Amino acid sequence: MPNEGAAILQVKELRTVFQTRQGDVHAVNGVSFELRPGELLGVVGESGSGKSVTMMSLIGLLPSPPAKVTAGQVVFEGQDLLHLSGNELRAIRGAKIGFIFQDPMTSLNPVFTVGFQLMEPLRAHMGLSKTKAKDRAAELLDLVGIPDAKRRLSDFPHQFSGGMRQRVMIAMALACDPKVLIADEPTTALDVTIQAQILELVKELRHKLGMSIIWITHDLGVIAGIADRVMVMYGGQVVEQAPVRELFSNPQHPYTKALLDTVPSVRGTRPGKLQVIEGQPPILYGAPSSCSFSERCAHAFTPCHSQNPPPVAVDGDHNVACLWDVSEGAPRHG
Repeated sequence: MPNEGAAILQVKELRTVFQTRQGDVHAVNGVSFELRPGELLGVVGESGSGKSVTMMSLIGLLPSPPAKVTAGQVVFEGQDLLHLSGNELRAIRGAKIGFIFQDPMTSLNPVFTVGFQLMEPLRAHMGLSKTKAKDRAAELLDLVGIPDAKRRLSDFPHQFSGGMRQRVMIAMALACDPKVLIADEPTTALDVTIQAQILELVKELRHKLGMSIIWITHDLGVIAGIADRVMVMYGGQVVEQAPVRELFSNPQHPYTKALLDTVPSVRGTRPGKLQVIEGQPPILYGAPSSCSFSERCAHAFTPCHSQNPPPVAVDGDHNVACLWDVSEGAPRHG
């Protein structure tokens, strides 16, 4: 269970834009959240909601140009990561903050062996000799459940199955014992059986190593099984945050509720057609001055089209950015 002490990572009013020929696209718009020691924070939302861009902004993984972080703070171990030099940031990436990418085939270099790619961060960040780095690399492959680990260090990525490549990516992210692990939809491309194995592996490693995890996904079923707390994003903003059970039992934002309604029920408790959210997420060529979800929301009323609502506390650790009170079926302010 997560430690209720001081946050290991604090993000305040983060803003990121992409410079395009059509104008600046405001991809991240004032995102704020905290990650606590030992916690698994789930980040959910449709494609285009700003999940991945937010997390890549934290540790300087976006190409600049076209991307540019224009405002905010990202405080980790007393340092604002946004003010560090490239070399200082590279010393933190991999060593203290690990990142698992969505597609292991494009993230692993096809011309180098898996062993070489595992040993590289160990030698760069931890100063291990070649022999010790090789031993540690074999330990890591064994840790993530790859049989005959020592022999497989000499294999290339194409010699591993999709599920095994994802395990290699997890091993690489864990190589230097990071305090924070960011996983960007790491099971999306895998079949459900392999996906279940990877999720079980992450749960085991989390408890064994005691690290904090940010898990990015569009799959609410995954989040229900692994997260402590959930952050829902839309239009580059956080629209709702709550403990996982509270979010599923008492969603307060119409977008969250709509997402939950799109999940098919295996128990057959939702008869009829599968629900969908009509429309598409917005492409923001300016900072939002109204609710980004208002054009798709069944509860939208006049103020929604002229006000961008700030987050308000609903109950304890549950907050929502919405002018409509879902529980009361009436405007929240008015």
